[in-house]
Amino acid sequence: MAGRRILSLWFPRLAAERVARRRGDVVPTPLAVVDDRNGAQVLVSLSAEAEAAGLALDQPLRDATAICPSLLTVPADPPNEARFLMTLRRWAGRFSPWVADEPPAGLMIDLTGAAHLHGGEAGVLARVAEDCEGLGLTVRAAIADTPGAAWALARYARAGVAPLRSGDAIDQEARATRSRAARRRGWERGGNLPRAVTARGAETALVAPPGRLHEALADLPLPALRLPADVVDRLARLGLRRIGDIMGLPRAALARRFGADTLRRLDQALGLEPEPVSPARPPMHFAVRLTLPDPIGLRSDVEAALDRLLPPFCDKLKARGRGVRRVLFQGFRADGGVASVEVGLARATDSPDRIRPLLHLKLDQIDAGLGIDCLRLEALATEAVSALQHRGQLEVTAQALAGPAPGQPLEDLIGRLGARLGTEAVLRLHPADSHVPAKSAKVLMAAWSQPHDGPWPAPSGPRPLVMFRPEPVDAPETPDLPARFRWRRREFTLRMAAGPERLQPEWWFEDPDWRGGTRDYWRVEAEGGERLWLFYGRGGAVTDQWYCEGVFS
Repeated sequence: MAGRRILSLWFPRLAAERVARRRGDVVPTPLAVVDDRNGAQVLVSLSAEAEAAGLALDQPLRDATAICPSLLTVPADPPNEARFLMTLRRWAGRFSPWVADEPPAGLMIDLTGAAHLHGGEAGVLARVAEDCEGLGLTVRAAIADTPGAAWALARYARAGVAPLRSGDAIDQEARATRSRAARRRGWERGGNLPRAVTARGAETALVAPPGRLHEALADLPLPALRLPADVVDRLARLGLRRIGDIMGLPRAALARRFGADTLRRLDQALGLEPEPVSPARPPMHFAVRLTLPDPIGLRSDVEAALDRLLPPFCDKLKARGRGVRRVLFQGFRADGGVASVEVGLARATDSPDRIRPLLHLKLDQIDAGLGIDCLRLEALATEAVSALQHRGQLEVTAQALAGPAPGQPLEDLIGRLGARLGTEAVLRLHPADSHVPAKSAKVLMAAWSQPHDGPWPAPSGPRPLVMFRPEPVDAPETPDLPARFRWRRREFTLRMAAGPERLQPEWWFEDPDWRGGTRDYWRVEAEGGERLWLFYGRGGAVTDQWYCEGVFS
């Protein structure tokens, strides 16, 4: 733990300032991010103008609008806020390669051995504040020996707080005793408090002296130890409100009454228990780019450039054992515009021959304009793929005689249809474990599912070619099969019938059409040749009446 230095960054207005950056208002207006909490809309992030207007976090929206009628509100967007924090993590990599996220609005940076590259710890804080001011972000920063201490100082320490009355400063003494005041020696003082650093653009910039964690944390409130709210409340009932209040308590009694996690958090903040800074692994990114000396505009030239991009693109995928599912192909025009097409594949692949035909189907959508001087190929979605096991000569010969694998042509067809119609529009049926005819199959997206392995399960009886929701049939409301009935504004005369086939409802499913009833199904043929599937409902939403649910071929 000796010599370790941690920088904690907290962006208290991250969500609101992210929206303000995108809006780019010339005159800043009060802005708040709103989210649902326990059925009510409350403020979860405020801009500086909103706080100046008297608003506070966790305040109900209706109260906030009454205080500030000009308040601009936007709904919370956690996915985009997380992506914005990931962008800030990449920015923080300039100070140290060891950067970890502290969701939802913080970063933890291990500065050990890297602070001197930026003019020392004060220089790091000054550069952080300068960058954040240019980005339009409010930041609170602190440097300490442990992540827990840096986290606590960044969020709960206040810059410019008067130090404790130690007698070392002559202006702290009463006028009558100043003549007798004497500065104590260094070994008698007990250490220094966190030093505020002048950093324009930062709300707080503190540096805790190395090895002085007790003095730095003693006056901070207990929530600075990252304790649960209920534990803080129980400690407050006993009059323990500061970290210094629990430092000298018996450890066994403290752990027994308030849990071992209380001791663990205290030890982590004081450096008695190690707490690693675990940086997030950078996401895998697969992209290749081709810069052209002269702009191109012909389709043949774009195809030739694509043929040059695909081999290195697939080599990158193979090196990481990945296969691409969605591909983005972009053409950057000489006038500054960008034309792009996107295709999806039915199965992840790292073969150029399976990607090229799909992109060729959409190359006509690329508008060259005044010419394209740069082309880029990027993988938007990838999956892990496993290499096929090497086979002997007999297996290879047998496969060559049998032709291509049965699944590959179907996957290529799904990919081509998806390029034309959209991936979500290509569907396939899978058998479902249900004796109810309407539930005997489920609809899945073909590109994100596997075909059914084996023959389709045989039904318990003949089933119609076309099925639909039950439609009422105008017939006598009796269980006896009618000789004449009317359906879809047409009169039918019964010629022959087969049945009945009684089906019971699935009681474990909440289906209002089947709840509490049975159905007697009949296969009937009318004199005109129509073959229908009729049933008489005996319960549920369809009851005591004849219905038609399908048509036979």
